[in-house]
Amino acid sequence: MLSLRRGRVTAILEAQDGLVRLEVDGLLCVAYPRLTGPVEVGDDVVVNVQARELELGSGGFDVLHVNLTRGLDLGAEDGAHVMKLPYTSLQFARRHGEEDLELPVSLDGMPVVACSLHSQVAPVCAALRGLRVAYVQLEGGALPVELSDSLRELRREGLLETAIGSGACFGGDVDCVNVYSALVTARTLGANVIVCAIGPGVVGTGTRLGHGGMAAAVAIAAARALDGRPVLAVRVSEGDPRERHRGVSHHSEVVLALSGDVAVASETDASGWREACDGLTLRHMGRGPDDDPAFFAAAYAAGVRARTLLG
Repeated sequence: MLSLRRGRVTAILEAQDGLVRLEVDGLLCVAYPRLTGPVEVGDDVVVNVQARELELGSGGFDVLHVNLTRGLDLGAEDGAHVMKLPYTSLQFARRHGEEDLELPVSLDGMPVVACSLHSQVAPVCAALRGLRVAYVQLEGGALPVELSDSLRELRREGLLETAIGSGACFGGDVDCVNVYSALVTARTLGANVIVCAIGPGVVGTGTRLGHGGMAAAVAIAAARALDGRPVLAVRVSEGDPRERHRGVSHHSEVVLALSGDVAVASETDASGWREACDGLTLRHMGRGPDDDPAFFAAAYAAGVRARTLLG
């Protein structure tokens, strides 16, 4: 069941392209103005409070559900008819890349880095500096591409060229119906390397298969089927208090078990990762590069490995 509350916007904290951070009755909230329309102080709104009430770590804030003051009677995107979040009360039409682009049938050997966590994306992209990098967001964490501050930072640093939302994910430079078409769309748009990951946050149940990190296995399978060259960014930690994530995480172990022969960076030199990531915001489960260096070094190594696969 939805946990909805009515309130009033009391502050606008930050306005980014596609994302507004605000306060509703003094409580932190995020809004996606492309879905709900513009928002201003004093607006009468309805917010979804469930994640905050459940005290979820990465989702512990409210989400604007509808703006009763200025968000009613909004029209669909011009020319759009394919629905995101279909058959829910949040369904909306979005123009998809498949409708406008001539897509190839193959990746023709293009490297595809598969991440199981969004916090791996920045160090992977740091290793790909100078290349045209496309990011494909997968289901398993946040669905809105706009939520990621990391992607905005990577764009500012010139480390990311294109962001694509696949499946239920939305808000990319272009959105695609599934990961297969998203990958070939990235090639069509001129990428040299593709980095796939879930959005911020991760679905987790503590079980072998029931977690958002399985999206990496989906990306690997799609890349292989399309004649790409997949690389797994292995999740490694020396600082995680949970035994299942110390050393090589059970997330990566199960992806490797299900993916067969996939490139990993076990013997790749990652010694320059700190210098390459200088100036980037690196955070994973509240830990930074000094708290858990192995995590960021392993992700950087996956990017280095991908570079070696370029023809």
